[in-house]
Amino acid sequence: MRNFLDTLRIQRWDDHRYYHHSLVNQSLHLLSAVSFVIAYMLIYKDPWLGALIGWLISMTSRQMGHFFFEPRDYDVVNQATDEYKEAIKIGYNIRRKIVLMSIWALSPVLLLADPTMFGFVSAPRTWIQFARHLGYLWLAVGVCGLIFRTVQLFLTRDVMTGIAWATKILTDPFHDIKLYYRAPLQLVRGGLIHRTLTANAEDETVESF
Repeated sequence: MRNFLDTLRIQRWDDHRYYHHSLVNQSLHLLSAVSFVIAYMLIYKDPWLGALIGWLISMTSRQMGHFFFEPRDYDVVNQATDEYKEAIKIGYNIRRKIVLMSIWALSPVLLLADPTMFGFVSAPRTWIQFARHLGYLWLAVGVCGLIFRTVQLFLTRDVMTGIAWATKILTDPFHDIKLYYRAPLQLVRGGLIHRTLTANAEDETVESF
């Protein structure tokens, strides 16, 4: 258990210090985290609706922060190039995210081409029924994306790394709320880069965990 918690802590800290310098990105992660928590609550009663919220709000806001607002130049805080950070990224780096988001964006074409999903469901007669089927399809995309990368880490790293990463992904919404709840106010007060992270990376380790 101690090894698992240490691995999880390191993965969370590396993700934060390497990929969350921008206060805009942190604020978007807060929005993503809150909507993910709502999606989690809906998943038990209306999984399709939870999946729609998870992808349309949570994932899009989260990835917008990474793609458009996070600095991609040399990281002076961590003394690392963007190429280095992308190479050691445990989960979905930019290249893998592009693949995952492309699969998500193109998946409705499958539903349009075959509304019965190869006979698994009846053809939708209303937009609500179509949205329900789309939600279940996107839920499958999300689950498969999580399982695929976890198994990939089992094979390329080790089982502990894969389990810790899957745990990190599933608990990120709660951890992000704890970590970034101040980001919108800091952004309004001025500045685009997280001051504490820039000033002293070691202090942030203590504050975050």
